[in-house]
Amino acid sequence: MDLLEYQGKQLFARNGVPVPEGCQAATVEAAADAADELGYPVVVKAQVQVGGRGKAGGIKLANDRGEVEEHAGAILGMDIKGFTVHELYIEKASDIAEEYYAAIVFDRGAKKPMAMFSKMGGMDVEAVAEEDPEAMRTVHIDPLIGFQAHHGRRLAYEAGIATDVVRPVGAMLAKLYDTFVAEDCMLVEVNPLLITGAREVVALDAKVTVDGSALYRHPDTAEFRNLGDEDPQEQMAKERGLTYVKLDGNVGILGNGAGLVMSTLDVVAQAGGRPANFLDAGGGSKADAIVSAVEVILSDPKVSAVLFNIFGGITRCDEVANGLVEAFGKVDVEVPFVVRLDGTNDEEGRRILADAALEGVTVEKTMLGAAAKVVELAG
Repeated sequence: MDLLEYQGKQLFARNGVPVPEGCQAATVEAAADAADELGYPVVVKAQVQVGGRGKAGGIKLANDRGEVEEHAGAILGMDIKGFTVHELYIEKASDIAEEYYAAIVFDRGAKKPMAMFSKMGGMDVEAVAEEDPEAMRTVHIDPLIGFQAHHGRRLAYEAGIATDVVRPVGAMLAKLYDTFVAEDCMLVEVNPLLITGAREVVALDAKVTVDGSALYRHPDTAEFRNLGDEDPQEQMAKERGLTYVKLDGNVGILGNGAGLVMSTLDVVAQAGGRPANFLDAGGGSKADAIVSAVEVILSDPKVSAVLFNIFGGITRCDEVANGLVEAFGKVDVEVPFVVRLDGTNDEEGRRILADAALEGVTVEKTMLGAAAKVVELAG
């Protein structure tokens, strides 16, 4: 789950990471009142889950209430890279001496957290890494040992920052790592990491991604979820306990087991089709799970054909067939289905489908045959 800047800063503050004083606002009047309370000058910041806000005009300095009202009115409702601004963060303006970049990210390849640091902050980190790879310093952290003081000093020293802030920056990186661990994060990024005129280290921004599977351990963070911003199919699947990822194609996919579903996506693409989703009904899928899966897949208006690819192990093919028959009785099905059943009770499953004579359902014996057929039907 990606957090907005002000939400990330709330996580930072409760883990001892210094952040400027600020206040969230959803209206022009609330923004102006917050600025009056904070004292001028302030910065009016668009709250969207995407970078590049400053370049898009979503971050403005204001010296009085009139300027706050002007900037807030212009920013609210603004479109920034496809995201509409519904909230603002009014923040006390900071004394900026230097701007760095810092992040803790989970490196899936190394299976370890990785700390990243650069003295070139305040700009696109991708551009920094591309133009000068040596400017971005990294170190992997052994999760059993944790972030040590020498990790921070090494990153700061190798990045070539001023010697008087090497230790304070190292201490800040340690706090960011503590936040990463304590809050079950996948990413903690600060750009820029600010050095003030008084040589204090402050997180001027916060980009935080929290592991959604760990939200049950963090009820306060779970309250940050904005269901209105979530994909409706993914939200529906989550409520029904299904593993679902929406894609951009038109062939609905259901399988039992992540490996089988991934293979199904591949063979559909190989046959010239474009999968609309990844949906793993899981091992031992019962009829009610199949009904839920059909409802989720068909709720996507882009789906023009559906492929069921079931390999029966602990999942019984007759249960899947019964679930499909039940789904057709409950859901208005207007697109063709292709079903491949193989494994436990596959003959019984095919018999159930034959007896039901469901309109628009084609049974195929092989995965490749099923993929070719569903792509043909999807047009």
